[in-house]
Amino acid sequence: MNKSNRFSPEVRERAVRMVQEHRGEYPSLWAAIESIAPKIGCVPQTLHEWVRKHEINTGLRDGVTSEERDRIKALEREVKELRRANEILKLASAFFAQAELDRKLKS
Repeated sequence: MNKSNRFSPEVRERAVRMVQEHRGEYPSLWAAIESIAPKIGCVPQTLHEWVRKHEINTGLRDGVTSEERDRIKALEREVKELRRANEILKLASAFFAQAELDRKLKS
């Protein structure tokens, strides 16, 4: 099983919601996370990452949202593909230009 898919989105949402609901009962966010993480079956660092991502996605914390990150990745893939196509077109253009020059010289 993929490391990132070990916990379903529902479990992640529930864990984040638990942290948010019980945050005031602990002296710090980290204390709440350390208390709740074993109940979910994950390490505190994992739960902390989920909480951070949730805060970024909901605008409570600065950062790149999941949607923005996915869009950036898609755009980077597209740029890479277009650069590859451009390189192929440049090589083909040079090849045909050389072939045209060779043909004119033989005539």
